[in-house]
Amino acid sequence: MREPNRRQVLATGLAAAAALLLPGRAGADPVRRAASALAPLGPDFVWGVATSGFQTEGRAPDSNWTRYIATGAAEPYRDSVRFLDTYADDIARAAQLGAKSFRMSIEWARVQPHPDAWDDEAFAGYDRIVDAVYAAGMTPMLTLDHWVYPGWAADRGGWRDQGMVDDWLANARKVVQRYGSRDPIWVTVNEPAAYLGTEIRIGALSHEQWPAAMDRLAQAHNRIYDDIHAAYPKAMVTSNIGYVPGADTEVNQPYIDQVRDKLDFVGVDYYFGPTPAADGAAATSAGAPAMWELPLQTEGVYYALRRYARQFPGKPLYVVENGMPTEDGKPRPDGYTRADQLRDTVYWIQRAKADGIDVRGYNYWSLTDNYEWGSYTPRFGLYTVDVTSDPDLVRRPTDAVEAFAALVRAGGVAADYRPTRAPVACSQVDPPASCDEPVMLPGTDPAATPSP
Repeated sequence: MREPNRRQVLATGLAAAAALLLPGRAGADPVRRAASALAPLGPDFVWGVATSGFQTEGRAPDSNWTRYIATGAAEPYRDSVRFLDTYADDIARAAQLGAKSFRMSIEWARVQPHPDAWDDEAFAGYDRIVDAVYAAGMTPMLTLDHWVYPGWAADRGGWRDQGMVDDWLANARKVVQRYGSRDPIWVTVNEPAAYLGTEIRIGALSHEQWPAAMDRLAQAHNRIYDDIHAAYPKAMVTSNIGYVPGADTEVNQPYIDQVRDKLDFVGVDYYFGPTPAADGAAATSAGAPAMWELPLQTEGVYYALRRYARQFPGKPLYVVENGMPTEDGKPRPDGYTRADQLRDTVYWIQRAKADGIDVRGYNYWSLTDNYEWGSYTPRFGLYTVDVTSDPDLVRRPTDAVEAFAALVRAGGVAADYRPTRAPVACSQVDPPASCDEPVMLPGTDPAATPSP
């Protein structure tokens, strides 16, 4: 089947660079403080779902992560949710939701199992997946690096070694050569700061090596950005930033400052509000709160978008990842349902757009439950999958499946929708702005809103 033209799929949204870069706004605050009337996000808004290769594919090849799992420090990988075997059905599920983009990664460890050899069969498998995404009426958002690299690269030192940049680029260029003419959306490096934080956790990097490794990630992004644009001038390329409430400047700014001129849109990942101190019962063995106990401050997505709109005037934004975890799919202790959290988040995205923030798309993380970097306990999927107890890996819809589809059909929540959780007074998501310039529900007094 002939793949649909990407500009037909994305209309005037992320399809053309000229439409994305709005002139005449440099130096001006793109955000109006007064709340504007809530309106649908419109037909050009790009709804999508997100996945990653290692977390979903199964049959994992030798990599930094398979080696870490082999130490016994993490839950066994088993075969994850076997996306490589079920991709046709999973892509069909995404299309039935109304998604117009499908985020996935081309796993370096799979396509380049040896330093001087690429695996044609592995690439052919990704060809079939990309074909299926286009045939379903969606555009692939292809991630070049979602935290996993080959075992041979680990042997060479991984991101501790300057040679990693050239090794990384050799593979990334192969991927771009193979898929660039098909006009995907590109994500170079997934959440660089979180990537390196995870590398520290698994013993592949030390705290002292962090700054140099961050520089190398920025070099890799900048060089592949130039390569992509040399071959495909209208390509859309980003490196998504995992927003860190209350500490984004300290954590992400060193990377952002190095890549800011080589982002066609700003990819923002937002999940949690400011993290409380460990409270004992909800703490992991490391002393931090369990992931499903972290606060879900949905208005924080507004503050994150506003922060980056002010940093990048005239540049569009895209929520590349957002979702919420549950413990093994059980109801959350705070009573928040996946559907309510989704609707509440979309409300704040609509508020952001109404207030002048140029947000163009939203990906839900994730389409299905997956291997959450060491454990199957945190569940993020629109469709839940019991990897540890169900050999058939049945995809069971959560309440958010119909909620997502309804949001796509309507272009968001209704004009009179009110979030199920009121915004936090003097939020520390983006201090001091999130406290000094609070976002409020219409007709409410911020002084009457409880703190967390």
